[in-house]
Amino acid sequence: MSEELHLLGRLAVHYKLLTSEQLAETTRAQARSADPRPLGELWIDAGWMTRPQLDKLLAVQREVLAKQSGQVAAPLIPPRAPSSAVDLEQTASGEISTRAGKRIDRILEYAVSQRASDIHIMTGERVLMRRDGQLSFAGDAPLEHGQIDRLVAEVLDPRLRDLLDREGQTDFSWTIAGRARFRGNAYRHQQGYGLVLRAIALEIPTLSSLGLPNTLAKVTNHNQGLVLLTGPAGCGKSSTLAALLRLINEERQDHIVTVEDPIEYLHTPLRCVVNQRQVGRDTKSFARALKAALREDPDVIAIGELRDLETISLALTAAETGHLVLATLHTGGAVRTVDRIVGSFPSNQQAQIRTMLSESLRAVVSQRLVRRADGHGRVPALEILLGSRPVANLIRESKTFQLRSILQTGGSQGMCLLDTSLAHLVREGIVTRDEALMHSDDPKLLPAGAAAPAPGASGPPPTAAAPTGRGA
Repeated sequence: MSEELHLLGRLAVHYKLLTSEQLAETTRAQARSADPRPLGELWIDAGWMTRPQLDKLLAVQREVLAKQSGQVAAPLIPPRAPSSAVDLEQTASGEISTRAGKRIDRILEYAVSQRASDIHIMTGERVLMRRDGQLSFAGDAPLEHGQIDRLVAEVLDPRLRDLLDREGQTDFSWTIAGRARFRGNAYRHQQGYGLVLRAIALEIPTLSSLGLPNTLAKVTNHNQGLVLLTGPAGCGKSSTLAALLRLINEERQDHIVTVEDPIEYLHTPLRCVVNQRQVGRDTKSFARALKAALREDPDVIAIGELRDLETISLALTAAETGHLVLATLHTGGAVRTVDRIVGSFPSNQQAQIRTMLSESLRAVVSQRLVRRADGHGRVPALEILLGSRPVANLIRESKTFQLRSILQTGGSQGMCLLDTSLAHLVREGIVTRDEALMHSDDPKLLPAGAAAPAPGASGPPPTAAAPTGRGA
């Protein structure tokens, strides 16, 4: 019997229904008990596995034992059509899956096959998936409280589950081996719990794969200073940050330290040494990690999000003391980014901060993802402000309202106004004028829209849309 239970535990870990630590924990608990219960029952009680998952795992075990004894085992999972996204058994090709995997994996694998960027799972509602910026339902039945609880139990370890129960929300990451990574947020709402997961490509993107100009590569040539990647949530800031770090990793011999919540793209050291730290798991906060990073001999520091005054202050200090700092920030444009940084500080410190920022700012890249006219994905529209002596003077003298004119006239230096980028996309027929108007600051700069090509029309392949990373 003990051999069979041991085999069941190894199968559970193999199919990623349990971690090795969870298996060891329940094995020890079973050994300490005067009246030991089957391991499967302990896994269900701990919330790590559902009854249907255990049944399927036992079926797998029976098949393995039958093969060892030369018998023929019954089919593991009878073919049937999925009744909702939470019970998906079919792959994108229509074949029935016999993998005793987690239910959340089946939902996410389906989302990947549909090229969804975001997946919404919440009590009392059908699964929602965002494709090319638009939300649509997947599945025909609302999810019940118990179903959501089981999905939450699958993606959160005990520490994160405790944090969710105490604070009402927590961030996490999730990986389907060999298929995709996701960063997620679990939260409590009026009807129960909810999950939102965003897809992250396994391969580190390049500037060209994101549809970004190669001129952005020159911001990685700096040895010190501050590079800010900004825009609304879901505009691909984290993907752009990853592409820039990839360039540094390929071309320089530096020490890169990243501070993220959670870690999204996994950077394999190439020419650089790369240390990635996750807030909540490896360090308590962005600010605490940045203080430590300054004592860890970094050359490049990447910050997943400038969340608070202390983090912004430490980022400026790091940029001023000889490090290249790349960070993301929620702002609507290059000028508003500068004002946001300065305005984060008390009024009696703002003159000093303007001076620090004027000396350390190397670039602000503000981006949007805009739907293509032909319906094939989205393309980035950019606003790029590069550090220069005139830019530094305007920041120092608190004349940021004049930065817009520098953006309009600095094309030869690689600068660009968001409206100029949108106007180019409209003139090329890549996006419609109506779509550009939704993102424009000055509609007068947009030309009359070119005729939108019909979906599926022949022509050059669509530019790859930037995968939406954290969108910090």
